[in-house]
Amino acid sequence: MKTTFAAGNFDLNSIIMKLRTSIISGLILLLSFTCHAQEVENKWSFEKKHVIGSQLFMLFTPFFDPSPEYYQLSYGYRITPKDEISFEAITWTYQGPLGRPYGPDYEQEESSFPGDIKAFGGGIAYKRLIWKGLFAQLQSTAFRQNYRDQNKQKIQSGFQLFNTIRAGYHFKILKKRMFIAPSVACTFWPINTNLPESFQVQEDKWPNYFLFEPGLQFGFTF
Repeated sequence: MKTTFAAGNFDLNSIIMKLRTSIISGLILLLSFTCHAQEVENKWSFEKKHVIGSQLFMLFTPFFDPSPEYYQLSYGYRITPKDEISFEAITWTYQGPLGRPYGPDYEQEESSFPGDIKAFGGGIAYKRLIWKGLFAQLQSTAFRQNYRDQNKQKIQSGFQLFNTIRAGYHFKILKKRMFIAPSVACTFWPINTNLPESFQVQEDKWPNYFLFEPGLQFGFTF
C-alpha cells in the first residue's frame, strides 16, 4: 500500500524498504567484521592445549666455564585460548649472588662465593596473551639449595623462593607446531635461607632482585 502526503510525495513503503536494506547491510557488515576479528584472534591465540618447552640457554650450558649446569623442562596447559598454566622442573649451579649486575663486578673473584650453590627446584607459572603474540607471565619457583665448598663438597642446605615477572612475544613457527618466545624479566627472591656465613657476607652486598634478565623460551605444542 502506497501512502502519499500532500507536503511532497512521501512514500512510506519506499522508506521502510530502504531502512530494511540498510539494517540488513549493517548486520552483514557487523557479522563480517566479527568473523575477521575472530580470525585475527585465532591466529595469535594458543590453539593447542599442551606445550613442552625450555629455555634456549640450556643448550649452551656445556660451553661455559664454569658450567651453570642449567637444565629445565616445563609442561604447559592452555586453559583458554589466551591463558596458560605451566609447571617446571629446573636445576642449575651458580657461583655468586644473583643480584650482581652485568658488568665488571659480575663473576669476579672478590664478589663470588667461596664455592658454589647447586639448586634443584619446581615451579608454577601463569601466562596471558595480551595483544597478538605479546604476553605477560608470573612465575614462582621453590628451590632446595646445596651450598658447596671449592671442592664441590656439600656444606649445608637451604631454601629459596624465586619469583619472576616476565613480558615477551610469542612467535609460532613450523606450521604452529613450535614456538619461540623472546622476553625480558624482573626477578626477585624474598626468601633465601641458611646460607653459610661466608656466602651470606657476599649475598648481603647485593640486592635480592634483578631488574633486566633476558630469556628465550622455545617449545612444541600438541
